[in-house]
Amino acid sequence: MDSFFSKPIEKWYKEHKRFLPWRCTSDPYAIWISEIILQQTRVAQGLEYYKRFMSRFPNVATLALASEDEVLLYWQGLGYYSRARNLHFAAHQIVEQGGFPDTYDGIRALKGVGDYTAAAIGSIAFGLPYAVVDGNVYRILSRVFGVEIPIDSTQGKKYFAQLAQRLLDVDAPGLYNQSVMDFGALQCLPKSPDCTACPLQERCVAYAQCKVDAFPVKSHKTKVTDRYFHYMNFRIGDEMLLRQRKGNDIWKNLYEIPLVEADHRLTMEELEKTPLFQQLACNQIQQVKEQIKHVLSHRVIHADLYLLSADKWPSPLPEGYFKLKVSDLGNYAISRLMDVILHEK
Repeated sequence: MDSFFSKPIEKWYKEHKRFLPWRCTSDPYAIWISEIILQQTRVAQGLEYYKRFMSRFPNVATLALASEDEVLLYWQGLGYYSRARNLHFAAHQIVEQGGFPDTYDGIRALKGVGDYTAAAIGSIAFGLPYAVVDGNVYRILSRVFGVEIPIDSTQGKKYFAQLAQRLLDVDAPGLYNQSVMDFGALQCLPKSPDCTACPLQERCVAYAQCKVDAFPVKSHKTKVTDRYFHYMNFRIGDEMLLRQRKGNDIWKNLYEIPLVEADHRLTMEELEKTPLFQQLACNQIQQVKEQIKHVLSHRVIHADLYLLSADKWPSPLPEGYFKLKVSDLGNYAISRLMDVILHEK
């Protein structure tokens, strides 16, 4: 262990740490839920979701007994819904094992748990000597040590994992890991960090070279795909159509109104020629929202919304769709985009 790195960060943490509910317990279940929520969510946004989720599913048994639909409903708004599905699956794993695993390998074997999450849970709940490595850690270590190996390369991932493990305070791994997490989130920020108040300033290579913004180094840019969604809110009276998304695409098992996806933005005339539109046999169509942009990690969704009506329901209904009262929509988990499409003005 290199104490010149760990001790100043731990001291900084004791003075600046955020007081969060999952830090007031050593319960591995509570820590696990918090880590999964925070995988792709900022603390400020995730805190209320955590409280709501824990209120409904206070232990692993209640989570395992719940339906996937209900779990997704309580996850609604957090995005990256595979996290919720994996949580539900892992809850069954834990129940079948007779309790939460207390070894790194056991935790790592849970569905949806990677190296970082296993290290975080293991160190905080059980004092296991495993260092966390995530975006914050890459940024801190690359700056302090001036590491120019790309973090998205095989060599870089191996190098940073070994460096992080070497720096770990094995006498207090939970304290150290949480210190690094908060240090990256509050002090060593991606843009415009306050280096003058940094306890590692004198040992930071990036600061000495005036190259803080150059770290961490990446070798590849993520390719972004544009997708064009045309939603059709088909309504008769107080009823509407809905379906559950299937397959291994975004928003798996969430619900949505009739959708036509195309490789470009369709005109109304083009939309009217699609099989789904013709099957709905509507007699009135009105575009009510257009070019709503919804950005995901590797995709940009361009969405339009049309309001459709007819004198009667098509028989049979389009495959996979079912009728429900508009007032019952809140019982179904929907994506953030679907919520914007249907509810925001």
